[in-house]
Amino acid sequence: MRRQTAVIGSAVFFVAVPLVVGGIIPWLLNGWQFRPAFPGMAPIRLAGIALVLAGLPVLIDSFARFALQGLGTPAPVAPTRHLVVTGFYRHVRNPMYVAVLAVILGQALLFADVRLLAYGFVFWLACHLFVVFYEEPTLSRSFGADYDVFRANVPRWIPRFRPWSPR
Repeated sequence: MRRQTAVIGSAVFFVAVPLVVGGIIPWLLNGWQFRPAFPGMAPIRLAGIALVLAGLPVLIDSFARFALQGLGTPAPVAPTRHLVVTGFYRHVRNPMYVAVLAVILGQALLFADVRLLAYGFVFWLACHLFVVFYEEPTLSRSFGADYDVFRANVPRWIPRFRPWSPR
């Protein structure tokens, strides 16, 4: 896939999936209305803001790396030609999913809405099942030993503190 096509495809996928999943669906569930803070936890709203603000650049950077370095998109129909192991991928294998989850959970804390917490759990569970049963086997077949080394050194969900350095 040419770089220009990868950039356009990734941009379309970004609008079609993370924007809908992390923005529109939470808005439909909550209307971005502040509810009374969870009992005794008013300061937790600041953590919600921090999660949203931390998730957005991770998501944008990860999409850019897929297009510019991987020469593909996050969409299974137009996957990357090269395994991406730079940027936030040095800390966690699934930074896009983690970033969207951070945005969803951040909104749940910010708006104090248990429905968004439940939605975040459902989103994570769907991602986990997709990763375990489709994505990881597919990446292992596509990239072989390179992916196996990456998988052995970089955690699936909880980011490692120190970035992994591929040889």
